Amino acid sequence: MTSNVVGVFADPQSALTAAGNLKGAGFGIPELMSPVPIEGVEAVLGKKKSAIKNFTFFGGLIGGIAGFALAAGTAVLYPHPVGGRPIITMPPYLIITYELAILFGILFTVVGFLVSSRLPAIRNRVYLPEAAVDKFVVTVPYDDDDHFKRAEAILSNAGAEQIRQLGEED
Repeated sequence: MTSNVVGVFADPQSALTAAGNLKGAGFGIPELMSPVPIEGVEAVLGKKKSAIKNFTFFGGLIGGIAGFALAAGTAVLYPHPVGGRPIITMPPYLIITYELAILFGILFTVVGFLVSSRLPAIRNRVYLPEAAVDKFVVTVPYDDDDHFKRAEAILSNAGAEQIRQLGEED
């Protein structure tokens, strides 16, 4: 069972220092909770790549293919006399192709946003109400007491006001 060690800080710089020290000590990437945006988080923890653009691209691609397939399939299933011209031509089908590419791109973007922001929450994540008001919180998972003691030492050396141990049921 994985538990979390949580450090509560009064200022953002000591929370960033603790997060950097925890990451450098091999604990993985800690989570930070803050009432305000903190300058320099990307420099300490590394910039995360967003997957939303991939959702948008593939949604647009699938929508474009679906739009063209819909128009072309309808023309083939229900042939209309066209006087010797080809049944499947590009110019009239581009409208439905474009419209479905935009529609699917938008829908996939919304789904990508929900997936990236981990909504709906499938598992309980660590949350402290103080982080929404005036405190800065750093949390990192640990497996055994040795890791907890190391994380506790790093957090206390960085200036944590409180250090808590939260399990999955808390």
